[in-house]
Amino acid sequence: MPLIFVAVVVAIIVAMVVSAAQARKRREALAQWANENGWSFSPANQHHYDARFPQFKCLAQGDNRYACNIVAGPHGDHRITVFDYHYETHSTDSKGRRQTHHHSFSAVLLELPLTLKPLMIRPENLLDKIAGAFGWDDIDFESAEFSRKFHVSSPDRRWAYDVLHPRAMQFLLDQRRYSIQFADQHVLIWNSSTFDVPAFQNALSIAEGLVEQLPAYVREQLAKMS
Repeated sequence: MPLIFVAVVVAIIVAMVVSAAQARKRREALAQWANENGWSFSPANQHHYDARFPQFKCLAQGDNRYACNIVAGPHGDHRITVFDYHYETHSTDSKGRRQTHHHSFSAVLLELPLTLKPLMIRPENLLDKIAGAFGWDDIDFESAEFSRKFHVSSPDRRWAYDVLHPRAMQFLLDQRRYSIQFADQHVLIWNSSTFDVPAFQNALSIAEGLVEQLPAYVREQLAKMS
């Protein structure tokens, strides 16, 4: 038994050391990426992102919420902020002991010179399909494949159709799956994983690519609103 206990402790220590080394290497890669593009980088925890961006419900989950490993700066005609986000949830085990669960994900935030109408695009899941069977459906599109793979919601259906025209839908179908939300002058793109630099770049290119797909007449309308 003592040998097993020692082996478990050693395994835990090794796992912690490896995890810390990987986190340090990732921070260094993010700092280098920021430096190469003339952006700022801060590994420090920054609270109140949920208060700064109350329109994004994914930033208001759980408690002890904060952003970290933040890269920010100008990119073309807009500003970007990429970050990791942490929050905690709690449960009680069979013996009544309170357990804390830590959750982390990465996100890219675009700040645009346009005011956007609310729109949520995310991968369709099983619960969405069950809800649809009972009539609680999302916005459907001419592309049956797109409607099967993405759940889209907006208080303005016309706006959803303007953004997600056939070319834009095919663009998203060809990419890795993310959740994308339009709100005010911001576009947020994320999923449940933590990104390395290539994944951040991929998410950024998808968010920017979708915005670039906006038809000229839509841009003109938005410019008048901004």
